[in-house]
Amino acid sequence: MVTDCHSVRARWRKHFSQCCSVYKGLVIIGRQTDIHTGEPLVSEPSVFDVEMAIGKLKRHNSPGIYQIPTELIKAGGRTSRCEIH
Repeated sequence: MVTDCHSVRARWRKHFSQCCSVYKGLVIIGRQTDIHTGEPLVSEPSVFDVEMAIGKLKRHNSPGIYQIPTELIKAGGRTSRCEIH
């Protein structure tokens, strides 16, 4: 059992250095950083995907952080949809 404060600090320092060196798939080796993920990279959505998502938006919802009402996005037509894409 560790009782003196210096040994306790040393044990916690070792514990956290081990925890922080491998964190959520991020492996730090010296000064290099290698990222390992189990998820495939997601490609950019196509114009068709954006149009489908806009088509699925519900009307009369409160606007998001940019304060653009859903009705305005839906009424914007193809030009605004391409700009959103």
